Amino acid sequence: MIKLVRGFKDVLPAETALWQHVEAMIRELLENFGFAELRIPALEHTELFARSIGADTDIVEKEMYTFTDRSGDSLTLRPEATASVVRAYIEHGLYAKSPVCKLYTIGPMFRRERPQKGRYRQFYQVNAEVFGLHDPRADAEVILLLMTFMDRLELSGIKLHINSLGCPECRPRFKDALKSFLAGCSEQLCSDCLRRRDGNPLRIFDCKVPACKEAMQDAPSILDHLCNACQRHFYTVQSALERFHISYETDHSLVRGLDYYTRTTFEVLAEGLGAQDAVAGGGRYDGLVKGLGGPDQPAVGFAIGLDRLMELLVGRAQGFEKRPHIFIAALGPRAQDEAFQWVQDFRMQNVRVEMDFEDRSLKAQMRRANKLQASYVLIVGDRELEDGAAVLRNMNTKDQENVSVQDLVNVVVKK
Repeated sequence: MIKLVRGFKDVLPAETALWQHVEAMIRELLENFGFAELRIPALEHTELFARSIGADTDIVEKEMYTFTDRSGDSLTLRPEATASVVRAYIEHGLYAKSPVCKLYTIGPMFRRERPQKGRYRQFYQVNAEVFGLHDPRADAEVILLLMTFMDRLELSGIKLHINSLGCPECRPRFKDALKSFLAGCSEQLCSDCLRRRDGNPLRIFDCKVPACKEAMQDAPSILDHLCNACQRHFYTVQSALERFHISYETDHSLVRGLDYYTRTTFEVLAEGLGAQDAVAGGGRYDGLVKGLGGPDQPAVGFAIGLDRLMELLVGRAQGFEKRPHIFIAALGPRAQDEAFQWVQDFRMQNVRVEMDFEDRSLKAQMRRANKLQASYVLIVGDRELEDGAAVLRNMNTKDQENVSVQDLVNVVVKK
């Protein structure tokens, strides 16, 4: 037997109804906030991610699924969506069609990470991106959207962490202060962090090695090194969140794992997920569009990890299973033939209906109806057809009534 590839998972029918419910909820909310759906390809040129995410990040160095195709091009399965969305935004000139552009996408990403709870090598994300707004209220608005979604899911133990990463003017000063601090604790750092220390020291905040985390507890805060413009920007974001009664914690160690973020950054953390407790995150990336060859357009956005979110909602899956409205128990060849026609007619009227094709006993068919958890069973045999009335049984109350076989489908739909 050929088994599933390690680090990948099947989403079975018992779970997909809940996935569809959650996706429908976030689609509706995004579109109420003015976002339009963009569908991006799973494959991109490797250069796109190397330039946007950062060539010295773990994603690019260790985790991407990259291969050379027959024409010699280096291609990569997308490890995240923002770079692809920005590429499409530039390539199709969407910046010229509207000064503000709001896009969202839902789909799979691919990273060859160590498989563990809540982390798969194919994982699903919702991404939302806003282009064309420098205003810090845009940052607050996408956070409001995200936290409204979490609230509608009625999740407990959700925490919002926010930080500012500064801008090209003030971040170099912070990097210098951080490098000076790191020079005094080199012995505590892992080999990866020692390598990052000179090139990208902010990434050390992201390290999960206990010794590195302990060493970084006394590290300088970027919030103490922000320029005046970044301070005003961050203050406005905080004020807007407070205006909408959104609780948050300022976390100076929050840096996110991608190089393109500037100023506002945020994560939503959830209890009950263990070490991988971030279910959503995002921030501002004002230089990415220009960095990928487009116009100088600001941007802010977020991503929601659907797999981790579903870990929190797993107990609710049963309530969203699509069960038949009606099961038709047909007895006899003539009744079977008539039932087959009714089944298709019901479905044309958006009624979920099933029947038994094997002409088994009524008892056997009722057992199947119970197993499927059908709301009603329509019982009809050759004799009922001759009498002109079938039996409609409510499987919850056990009440039964006769219904005319003349125009049966419309009669039952009205009931």
